[in-house]
Amino acid sequence: MHGVSHLIIQTNGIHMHLAEQGEGPLVVLCHGFPESWYSWRHQLRALSEAGFHAVAPDMRGYGKTERPEAIDQYTMFHLVGDMVGLLDALSAETAVIAGHDWGGPVAWHSALLRPDRFRGIIGLSVPYRQRAAVRPSTVMPQTETALFYQLYFQHPGVAEAEFERDPKTTLKKMLYSASGDAPVGAGGAWEAGPNTGMVNCQTGLLGDMTDPQVLPSWLKTSDIDFYAAEFARTGFRGGLNWYRNIDRNWELLAPYAGAKVSVPALYVAGDRDLVTSFPGAKQWLADLPRTAPLLRKHITLSGCGHWTQQERAADVSSAMIEFLRTL
Repeated sequence: MHGVSHLIIQTNGIHMHLAEQGEGPLVVLCHGFPESWYSWRHQLRALSEAGFHAVAPDMRGYGKTERPEAIDQYTMFHLVGDMVGLLDALSAETAVIAGHDWGGPVAWHSALLRPDRFRGIIGLSVPYRQRAAVRPSTVMPQTETALFYQLYFQHPGVAEAEFERDPKTTLKKMLYSASGDAPVGAGGAWEAGPNTGMVNCQTGLLGDMTDPQVLPSWLKTSDIDFYAAEFARTGFRGGLNWYRNIDRNWELLAPYAGAKVSVPALYVAGDRDLVTSFPGAKQWLADLPRTAPLLRKHITLSGCGHWTQQERAADVSSAMIEFLRTL
């Protein structure tokens, strides 16, 4: 990509790959599953042109960043520590942090735990959620024939085997099926609705997803090829290990039960995002002005699915820049 530079830094005990563009106040862009720094390709350029130093890492376990073997090396404390170490490696005292999907909780908790280093937070898709009263896995839905996808991800090797059979088809199905362009019924487990997240135990996560003949306008064959090449090389285990720490994170974050994010915040999501159909999601969204009291704006993008900054690149970049200029 024109204008994007790449470097490897050392942070929190691992080597991390960064893509960066521009000069000015630092903005750190945290991707989710199953993606990479590349999901922020549009924002790197837009933020750079607006006078910011945009940095998008391959998060722990992804891309050209190291992938520790042990599952317990992917806790929220490790992930936040990676972001603090990133600032140290770049000699940056503070930054604004943005996160999408799993990158969202990393961004929210970076701002929660280290407001001295992260002076603002931009959450895409996933809102801030205070620590629940009970262990998360105990309230995830399951039946005799289906279970919530995060439970499906808990058993090492199962989801890896399904996804790694054909990484290109895996990525194409996931990116299309959770998007706002997929017609109703085409998304399977990753479609917003009453059965969001439920995986058929016989057919797996991908079984009910559509393999599109034509890609939506925001997603090119070259984009699929990039993602697929990365996961063909690394496998999916690093990203899946984030899910395998959900209960461990709940235990570790016990001292922060009821804690509020104390820095200015922006939240952006699509009205067709599967996350908004998760159990409890309506309450998380309703609570956001209370749990993040310096929330400046909650933006809902009509017709947008889960891949917020890719599906609606211009809208998201504009909203981010407007927010950043108020800080």
